[in-house]
Amino acid sequence: MIEKIKETVAFLRSKNITEPIVGIVLGTGLGQLAGHIKTEVSIDYADIPNFPLATVESHSGKLIYGELGSKKVLALQGRFHLYEGYNFSEITFPIRILKELGVQNLLISNAAGAINLNYTKGDLFLIDDHINLQGGSPLAEKGIEKLGPRFVDMSAPYSKELNTKLKEIAATKNITLNEGVYAAVVGPQLETRAEYRYLKIIGADAVGMSTVPEVIVANQLELPCVAISVLTDACDPDNLLPINIPEIMELAGKAEPKLNILFTELIKSL
Repeated sequence: MIEKIKETVAFLRSKNITEPIVGIVLGTGLGQLAGHIKTEVSIDYADIPNFPLATVESHSGKLIYGELGSKKVLALQGRFHLYEGYNFSEITFPIRILKELGVQNLLISNAAGAINLNYTKGDLFLIDDHINLQGGSPLAEKGIEKLGPRFVDMSAPYSKELNTKLKEIAATKNITLNEGVYAAVVGPQLETRAEYRYLKIIGADAVGMSTVPEVIVANQLELPCVAISVLTDACDPDNLLPINIPEIMELAGKAEPKLNILFTELIKSL
């Protein structure tokens, strides 16, 4: 892993990716922010040594380096999931690369379902804490201590300072920003009625299939991070409708301008 990290970092530095301050992970249906970056370098994942390939249709699979909010940013336009057949090391490899290249803060986005029925589809959801239901950890590997501490404190996995700033920005911009607990499951199938009831009982406000492995590694690397979900469906077990992928993508697209505002303004403040 160490040799792979060195090889990948050397390649990206050779492409003049030298001083990123902020790393951004753009989730399902949430790639528009890349269009607001004053791009200096854009590289397909397929051309980056040791990088996995994004196989989900809504993830374009590009690494974009440039300027946003007067700061140098490095954006992952597309992420990796367990349900694509990747393991935890592969899923989180790009986070290690971001840190090694100099990123000081990590901003993560995803699409999620609303377990808390007080939330509205299309709203944004700030993750304050999470529940890992993915059956493993990117830290549960031989030799992990060579990449950072094995036993990582997770009492505050999401930066309280950055979360506070996001809430202040949301209030100023009149953007609804719910806050709560995100549960990460494997997928790719959506949950049954019984599973939605279970998630509510254990304290989840939203559910998705990503983000938590990335956050675990960010904490191992002492990389402050925040994560915002776009709530694309209501997970009401008593009135559960069949999955509607086009509607989910449409809701993500409509909510994305609000997410872009929050991230851009946060980056300006860093």
